[in-house]
Amino acid sequence: MKALNLVWYKVLENPAQLPEGRVMAVTAGHTGICLTHYNGKFSGLDNKCPHQGGPLGEGSIENGLLRCPWHGWDFDPHTGQSPGAHDDKVTTFPVEIRDDGVYIGVEEEEEHQPTISDIMAETMVNWGVNTVFGMVGHSNLGLADALRRQEEKGKLKFIGIRHEGAGAFAASAYAKLTGKPAACFAIAGPGATNMLTGLWDAKVDRAPILALTGQVQSQVLGTGNFQEVDLKAAFSSVAAWSQVVLNKSPHAELMSLAVKHALIQRDVSHLVFPDEVQVKPAGPRKAATPEGRMASMKISPAKEDLDKAINLIIHAKQPVIIVGHGARFNMASIISFAETLNAPVLTTFKGKGLIPDAHPLGCGVLGRSGTPIASYFMNESDLLIVFGASFSKHTGITPKVPTIQVDFDPLALAKFHKIDIPVLGEISMTVNAFIKAVIHNHQSEDRRPIIAERWNIWKAEKEKRRLDDRGKGVSSIEVFEAMNRHVPDNAVIALDVGNNTYSFGRYFECTAQSILMSGYLGSIGYAYPAAIGAWTAAPDRPIVAVSGDGGFGQYMGEVLTAVKYNIPIKHILLNNAELGKISKEQRSGEFDVWKTRLHNCNFAEYAKLCGAMGIRVTDKSQLDDAMKMAFSHNGPFCVEIIADALLI
Repeated sequence: MKALNLVWYKVLENPAQLPEGRVMAVTAGHTGICLTHYNGKFSGLDNKCPHQGGPLGEGSIENGLLRCPWHGWDFDPHTGQSPGAHDDKVTTFPVEIRDDGVYIGVEEEEEHQPTISDIMAETMVNWGVNTVFGMVGHSNLGLADALRRQEEKGKLKFIGIRHEGAGAFAASAYAKLTGKPAACFAIAGPGATNMLTGLWDAKVDRAPILALTGQVQSQVLGTGNFQEVDLKAAFSSVAAWSQVVLNKSPHAELMSLAVKHALIQRDVSHLVFPDEVQVKPAGPRKAATPEGRMASMKISPAKEDLDKAINLIIHAKQPVIIVGHGARFNMASIISFAETLNAPVLTTFKGKGLIPDAHPLGCGVLGRSGTPIASYFMNESDLLIVFGASFSKHTGITPKVPTIQVDFDPLALAKFHKIDIPVLGEISMTVNAFIKAVIHNHQSEDRRPIIAERWNIWKAEKEKRRLDDRGKGVSSIEVFEAMNRHVPDNAVIALDVGNNTYSFGRYFECTAQSILMSGYLGSIGYAYPAAIGAWTAAPDRPIVAVSGDGGFGQYMGEVLTAVKYNIPIKHILLNNAELGKISKEQRSGEFDVWKTRLHNCNFAEYAKLCGAMGIRVTDKSQLDDAMKMAFSHNGPFCVEIIADALLI
């Protein structure tokens, strides 16, 4: 090693930090060093044992020899030579003791040459996937290093979470809010399998998402190696597209296809990166871009279907419009259409908030989580016009009224039962065609006065329910009425599952908030990780998480993530020390209530221990002050409310 090529790094402030007869691991630049102190001399050796890469700096000096902590191989602590006839030798590095510390000289690093991971990470960013939620570990380090370089260039944001399942939920929420995929990132084995629940949430709610998983080295696949899981098989049911990245794969094309499948199919794409492939030189390979790879999705419906639908709309006297989550990016056109017909607008629970409840035509949520207003107008209608909804049992759209269903997914049309007129087309294009055809030619009655009347009836009923007080905690209606007063109009609200969610659907009145939930999967624990994903997608909007104590207990560790990145989540936590919805189901099913009680900590104090802020509310009179404090605080805040399990 030539002295002119050396770069010297201080590895100890003082030689006394490494006593005689001891060893320690240090880092010089990017080089791992085993620093030894034996017989009064400091020496530097490569930290990797030539046997299996064991960390020599975690070993010990025994009988004058440096012993590897993994398999007991011995080396001279100064020369790195193995004793006896063995020719194994560890590379050595020069050491200097200077006045200000101990220095090690390593050869000047060559300029970084792009790896396979670099090409794929750059391609991913070119396609617009610029947010990753995940955990760095030993089988994804090469890919993590490529993501780091993209982040240092300002092209990527990486959020390090505490559980891979939370990362998948965060990525799913990001996609639901934006319509664009984010990535979740994990190691092989348990890290990858931890993501499956969040990926299923994205899949069944039709949210595009990209899963990136490490894998054990290719040469040991199939041998039952440590943390080896057949990830292609494990992800086969959840991923619409899944591929293993090999040394000679068309790497940029694989990443392009992964993102393209996620976008077009609104589904899960998955790439598996064997450990050694991640750091292979890319050679002449270049990153790809999406130019020329995606056609416009603005597809007009067939004229025959459009004409049939328009004919029904023109002759309907009491049409009702129902919108689901799939219509969330087309609401300006849909509301304009509703105003043309003066028709009531109902939403599914997943579509809550797509039209303000205060809008003269807004009727709230239809179904189990909804209001009597919405169900009244569905039952009084002579035509249902449905946009972006799936007709789930939870919503309960009647099959007894003539129905037009509009969707850009052919499989969603008439999925559960026969529809009078299924219309395949991009929603805004279809709605605009409806408006143009019926604006001066319809028989629809103005339902606004009746809508206002039904809202007055419902609000009077809510006021009666607010009087209920058993002295065993705050009622849900009081919690959500307080949220009505304090949640900003432009907030994003992430919901968990349980009684708190049903009560939110019934009692919270949306203005312009966006609502995120685990819709078809209904996964407990969704809210807090989803709030992290929402903040990453919309950092300028207020972020609210609403959960019960059971749901929050699943991913409590993510409060530390919120503190680390100063994510200002306002967490409204209803603590009834019970899995309340399950208790309710046990009662209604005539079972004994069993094993649903929970042992909880003081969650407000827990938030403080994590570095956030928290306050515990035990009486409804404290709600307003607590929420004022939360929404004025610049950081994560938990409002823990001791709630009555029966007043929901």
